[in-house]
Amino acid sequence: MKIKVLGSGCAKCDKVVDNVKEAVKELKIDAEVEKVTEVQEIMKYGVMKTPALVIDEKVISSGKVNKAKEIIKYIEKER
Repeated sequence: MKIKVLGSGCAKCDKVVDNVKEAVKELKIDAEVEKVTEVQEIMKYGVMKTPALVIDEKVISSGKVNKAKEIIKYIEKER
């Protein structure tokens, strides 16, 4: 599984990255977590608000700081 957090590198984006890592650890799954800060790359996903959460190239959420429990639900749904 590949999980990306799209954002400019702001504090909210960093928090989502931390929450994703916490969710992956709690689920004990093998997932690659990547932080994408390049504007051109973010635009490829059609995201207008960051932070955005992308799981296996599918935009799951944008414009909010997802809590680890929310991310766990998203991951389980996408598995």
